Amino acid sequence: MAQTLGTERDAGHLRRAIELAREARGMTSPNPLVGAVIVKDGRVIGEGFHAAAGLPHAERVALGACSQDPAGATMYVSLEPCCHTGRTPPCTDAIVEARIKRVVVASDDPSDEASGRGLGILRDEGISVEMVDGDVAAAARLINQPFRKHARTGRPLVVMKTAMTLDGKVATSTGDSRWISGEASRARAHRWRAELDAVAVGIGTALADDPLLTARVEAVPRQPRRVIFDSEGRLPLRSSLLRSLDEAPVIVICSRAASRTRTQALSSAGADVITVAGENEAARVRAALHELGSRDVQSLLLEGGPHLAGAFLDAGEVDEMRVFIAPIVAGGRQARSPIEGQGFQLIGAARRALAREVEEIGDDALITARLTEW
Repeated sequence: MAQTLGTERDAGHLRRAIELAREARGMTSPNPLVGAVIVKDGRVIGEGFHAAAGLPHAERVALGACSQDPAGATMYVSLEPCCHTGRTPPCTDAIVEARIKRVVVASDDPSDEASGRGLGILRDEGISVEMVDGDVAAAARLINQPFRKHARTGRPLVVMKTAMTLDGKVATSTGDSRWISGEASRARAHRWRAELDAVAVGIGTALADDPLLTARVEAVPRQPRRVIFDSEGRLPLRSSLLRSLDEAPVIVICSRAASRTRTQALSSAGADVITVAGENEAARVRAALHELGSRDVQSLLLEGGPHLAGAFLDAGEVDEMRVFIAPIVAGGRQARSPIEGQGFQLIGAARRALAREVEEIGDDALITARLTEW
């Protein structure tokens, strides 16, 4: 059972564990971000974080970094310790073997393999275990929203990114959109591509722009998988996406309207073709997300265009929005807005953000709005 932290010192050590966990953003999927701090006699004797899938977990890294015997110490960890064997052995075993006396945990692990089991094992071994609540617990949950949604639903967290003018346009009436946002904003978006598992656009954007959808940043730890929502299988076989498969995989989401000739041609060109069914676009979006989740895609950056964004919103599958607003005005009745689809008939029924942040990036304003919490 969660409890309020007894001291500000406990909160400080947990905040440090969360800070350590963030060091590995974009590198641990499909594993969560985790940090750990070990304290003995009021002094930090070891700390660490999970750096990448397949490498030791944060608890074992922190134990290995201890400057003295950790027996009798307190371990602060941002996520409850695992108790199952995967690519690495259980962390609960290492905690017990190190004779840790007390474990303070910031957030639960909702996955089937964990979900309180590790904490029960530690308690059975006589170790004092505390699950906290409050702001620190909320912060620990927020850094692992992709992992948490995937564990609970099997679908990836969807982050919608768009750039628009002051009057809410993402393109002029002629379709011109380069460039609405500034260079610094575009660089930030490339960093997001490097941090998330996949980036998605619709076939309209793919045909109009022939994009690469790679993360063009220095020292990128990995490239995102590139997802094209292409109901009829129209992606050209000579597209930049299919000619750059050595950089990152391409997944093409088709409906049953796509001919077998087209889907086979795309498969032969190296794409992973997924055919989804559903009575409308929103249903097909949900089916596609389940398929992506089965491929360990836990986070998806939705980049365009307005038609696809509308289908995701209608499906209830936009978890977060990151909106660049440029200090320009486009006007035009035919100019496109960021999201189309069916939308909501009444303002009272519209999606409302749970939290928001505003940041200046160059001449642009970035609004980050969180619509769900997992």
